[in-house]
Amino acid sequence: MKIYLKSPWLLFLLFLIVLPSCQSKQNKQDEIATKVLPQLEEELNALVKVWYPKTIDSINGGFWSDFNYKWEKEGKQNKMLVSQARHIWTTSILTNYYKDAHYQKIAAHGYEFLKNHMWDTINGGFNTLLGIDTGTLKVLSTGKSTYGNAFAIYGLATYYSISKDQSALDLAKKTFYWLEEHAHDKTHKGYFDVLNQDGSLLLDVSENDNDYANFIRKDWKDQNSSIHLLECLTALYQVWPDKLVKERLEELLLLIRDTITTEKGYLTLHLERDWSPVSLKDSSETYRKQNFGLDHVSFGHDVETAFLMLEASHALGLKNDSVTLSKAKKMVDHALTNGWDTEKGGFYDGGYYHEPDVCTIENKAKIWWTEAEGLNSLLLMSKLFPKEKHYAELFKKQWDYINTYMIDHQYKGWYGEGLDSNPEAKYDVKAQIWKVNYHNIRSLINVIEMLRGDFVLTKNLH
Repeated sequence: MKIYLKSPWLLFLLFLIVLPSCQSKQNKQDEIATKVLPQLEEELNALVKVWYPKTIDSINGGFWSDFNYKWEKEGKQNKMLVSQARHIWTTSILTNYYKDAHYQKIAAHGYEFLKNHMWDTINGGFNTLLGIDTGTLKVLSTGKSTYGNAFAIYGLATYYSISKDQSALDLAKKTFYWLEEHAHDKTHKGYFDVLNQDGSLLLDVSENDNDYANFIRKDWKDQNSSIHLLECLTALYQVWPDKLVKERLEELLLLIRDTITTEKGYLTLHLERDWSPVSLKDSSETYRKQNFGLDHVSFGHDVETAFLMLEASHALGLKNDSVTLSKAKKMVDHALTNGWDTEKGGFYDGGYYHEPDVCTIENKAKIWWTEAEGLNSLLLMSKLFPKEKHYAELFKKQWDYINTYMIDHQYKGWYGEGLDSNPEAKYDVKAQIWKVNYHNIRSLINVIEMLRGDFVLTKNLH
């Protein structure tokens, strides 16, 4: 064997065999760098321009909520805490990305509205929903949520990071302490989501109500508020490295990684107060389908959480955190194995394990925020695991899917659902209180920075 390896002819032959493979891999990387990156940059610019300044409400403050498919104002224009706070976060991030104070002014506009109109001066905490009645703002919601107040912290902390406005950080701290007092479970850890207006737990529920949004036991916990509280405390800790914030951030990271995420690599959607999983597997098929939102595999939340866990680990300064890295990879791999459209690309909305080892797709819709989070996590995995070349190829396929089926190249913005799964989505609204722009703008900025080599997370985790 040693004689043959020293043969120049054999070495030349091996060179001819290996070279095409290396060139193929290099060509794929070059294609992403030279072709895809400009497309991503162009789409980010188009997305930003269609949202701002169009959504700025100079009459009532904050941001307009409702636009039809042509980007014409149409709808109730209610002000929801989550969407208002997401606008503050987005424009603060854009301030850094573009190095343009114009976006800081928009963020400041949003901050003033949040501070002056959405904070409950009687009970504390932020109100969930305001309406506009003959030019007057009025509270429409009858309760509060940890989820909504988490996004308020997210927007406030990020706005402080670019403005150094101490009042914004003070309000973020005030919100954190309000949640600590009213929503944190001191016995079993984690946070409750659904609260009364005064911050007390909302425990009463009608068992005759088949609508899962109303039937959820109010002392249950859930993955959605937990992962976004993780996200907000990550942002808060980066600008206010407080001991208690660190403790709660570590607590949430461990709960999400080791308890809420299953061994298979997907999130349990709802859990009892003691973190026992809520399952409808033994219920009738009719009841389970009626309450699909209570118990299923949400591929979008899984790929999103993979990123959020790594972001939290990085913010905490955890060194060689192989446990979180391994679990994040498992979540993306599970979504690819069970929820990925191998033909066109894109992640399906939801599946279910009727059998222990078989995940059946139950909702083939491809939702805009899921596809944005998938794009981000696929490239993140490619950067963190460069030897596994399929991640880069799937990232490219995911971008092709989004560019073909999700982006409205005529009126701009993203459809709520991919046109391959719902051709009529082209006529659906472009914006409403639950459809803003933080998922896709965050994803685009992240992947652009990854491709430029400027993404801090991949630099420090790799």
